[in-house]
Amino acid sequence: MKKQQLSAEQKRLETDLWIIALVTLGVFLFYAATGKQLMSFVANSNISVIPRLLLNAGVQFGVAGLGITIVCILRKESFTHFGLIRKNIFKAIIGTIICFVPSICYIFLSGQFNGYQSFSILITDDVIASGIPFSILGMALIVLVWGFFEGFNYVVICDKINRRYPTTNEWLDYGAITCAIVCILFHPFSTSFWGIVEIITTVIAIYGMLMVKKKTGNAWGCVFAFCFIWNAI
Repeated sequence: MKKQQLSAEQKRLETDLWIIALVTLGVFLFYAATGKQLMSFVANSNISVIPRLLLNAGVQFGVAGLGITIVCILRKESFTHFGLIRKNIFKAIIGTIICFVPSICYIFLSGQFNGYQSFSILITDDVIASGIPFSILGMALIVLVWGFFEGFNYVVICDKINRRYPTTNEWLDYGAITCAIVCILFHPFSTSFWGIVEIITTVIAIYGMLMVKKKTGNAWGCVFAFCFIWNAI
């Protein structure tokens, strides 16, 4: 059987996906190899919060953000091209919140809820206590890396997968499926009862928010989710 020839656009999308995958995997493998030492450094309150935050943000951005940024610069694609627009912004946010309801319920029912704090990472409290102006600059970096890019990263990857591997089924979305799987694999999980519940609710949340983006054409719901739900509860 003759191998199907890829169009120029399909080849370009495959290259984009390979760039994102290799950059993400490269940084993730670095984190996997040095994670214990890296987390020990980041959590050490005897060290200035500045290098700790910059190192933590650098690794996080490398895993979720650097790949798509390289591709967007290479292809001269504006972020607005992927749905960072005002139209349907409230529909996107409300729809995304609904998709995260099962995940939120899981957190409460499993006894993992320890209070609500937006942009909650390992050293958020240290950044806030560092004093002006660094507390403001540090929080801005946290919002950008753990809020904006962690959510928007899924949007760009999903978009490129769907354009490379389109489907005629309205509710079957290869990009959203891939992103949900990647999200699970890149975060700790277990095969206990609550671990299985977490996996299921995570799939619903990630797949759902990307379907909301697909239906509304607005990506701000995904960014909202990682700012005020994923990294807050």
